[in-house]
Amino acid sequence: MAGALSLVLRRVPQIALTLVLLSLAAWLAIGLMPGDPASLALMSDPHLTPEDVARLRALHGLDQPLMARYLAWMAGLARGEFGYSRLFAQPVWAVMWPALLSTLVLVGVAVALAAGLGVALGALAALKPRAAPLVDAAALLAQAVPSFWLGILLMILFAVWLGWLPAGGTPNTGQSGWSFLILPVATIAFGQMAAYARHAATALSAELDRPHITAARARGASERRLLWRHAMPNASVPLLTLLALDAGSLVSGALVTETVFARPGMGKLLYDSVMGNDYNLALVALLLVALVTMLATLAADVAQRWIDPRIGER
Repeated sequence: MAGALSLVLRRVPQIALTLVLLSLAAWLAIGLMPGDPASLALMSDPHLTPEDVARLRALHGLDQPLMARYLAWMAGLARGEFGYSRLFAQPVWAVMWPALLSTLVLVGVAVALAAGLGVALGALAALKPRAAPLVDAAALLAQAVPSFWLGILLMILFAVWLGWLPAGGTPNTGQSGWSFLILPVATIAFGQMAAYARHAATALSAELDRPHITAARARGASERRLLWRHAMPNASVPLLTLLALDAGSLVSGALVTETVFARPGMGKLLYDSVMGNDYNLALVALLLVALVTMLATLAADVAQRWIDPRIGER
């Protein structure tokens, strides 16, 4: 417990510094892109005069140096002010929350499904060596198939030919939302399942060959008990790391899948905000993704030390 607390106290300043450096790098990258909101407004409305453009620049602070604008933005963020989205003319959080909720549901269900099926396949490969080649073949196929191609195939089969499921979009009032989730969830989960299956099979196979497992088997313990009570706790250490890395996708979204199935989510929102020079929206979204990823990694490290205290001694 003391080791986990010490780890948290060490990581929190690192996370804060990383967020600051990431925000600065992203601000400079977006700020150095050609064009700005005032220039884009001039291109979309040729009737704007140079005086109108100058007023727009002053209104949005674009007449100030890049670093001065960054410091002002950081000061507002420290006060809990996320600012307004220039693309959507709404507060940043009002724009981000619907997209974030949609992505959390979509990717959360997909990751849970991928982890469950992947661990089950890995356990099958570890317990039944004859099934290992089939599991490896399924994992290889899942990694090789591009997500956009799989999504289009599923759409053609289940939406166009069979007519069982909607091709994409979001449900209207009175429609069931789960039917709109099945195809995109299957598309994401199929690709992610491979990593969990491979890691679970490797870790469980190594654990099942350890001497204490052999001794427990000699005492008459069932294979199911050996797997879940003895091997799985230690084998879950690399799986927790993999799950922590997937946590970033819970808030960053799946741009390709969301685009194929026309689902509004964080992936499309991030892309639009960066390409549209929407500083406030892009930076808050990027920092949220980074923060969730780092916190999930920290939680995984704490859980690993709780499962195997020897990790903190290395």
